[in-house]
Amino acid sequence: MRKQMVLVVDDEPAIVRLVRAKLQADGYAVIAAGGGEEALRLLETERPDLIVLDLMMPGMDGFETLRRVRERDQTPVILLTARTGDADKLRGLQGGADDYVTKPFNPDELAARVAAVLRRSSGASPMTTREPLRYPGVEIDLERRQVIVGGEEVRLSRTEWELLSQLAANTGRVMLHGELLSRIWGPEFRNEVHYLRTWVSRLRAKLEPNDDVRLFTTFPGIGYRMEPPQDPDATPPDDE
Repeated sequence: MRKQMVLVVDDEPAIVRLVRAKLQADGYAVIAAGGGEEALRLLETERPDLIVLDLMMPGMDGFETLRRVRERDQTPVILLTARTGDADKLRGLQGGADDYVTKPFNPDELAARVAAVLRRSSGASPMTTREPLRYPGVEIDLERRQVIVGGEEVRLSRTEWELLSQLAANTGRVMLHGELLSRIWGPEFRNEVHYLRTWVSRLRAKLEPNDDVRLFTTFPGIGYRMEPPQDPDATPPDDE
């Protein structure tokens, strides 16, 4: 059976050695690049299953490398960042990254995140035979993996699809933070509530084009609910 391959992109040889040793011990094949250009070449020739990408590199930095990766395909990407502020993390997630780890990091934590991202990237979305969900100006078809907003198709990342699929398959029901985190990222991430805030915010930005469309309701400290579509044939109640 083919080992899953991880491409590690970092200009610090010590970091590459650390990550390589841990991931190889966990059964992954590991290849490495010292910069963005080399990473893009290896992406084309080796077709890795996942990329661990440092943000702060000379020449082509991690943000530009991520942008070019996303122009080509949807290979999962975990960012390594030495900055503890949220701005770079959010910029990376908005650019299409699947996860991030802050330096200095525990190799076990990175390995756990690699396993979680690979698990959800290879897993199928919940099966459904339901009709597409239709809201004012928004149509969601999980079977066809298609979202239309204002007549235009909207592209979602793999993680956005996983989250949307879970919520859309349970419209009208509040899904708890831990439930969503365990289903999408794995049980080891059930307390990482900030993940959900970031990804739900991204879905809202893409699927709620104006104040007239509210697909998601937040229940602070509890979870999220995707609202069921209004029945267009329903008779509105009489005003009294």
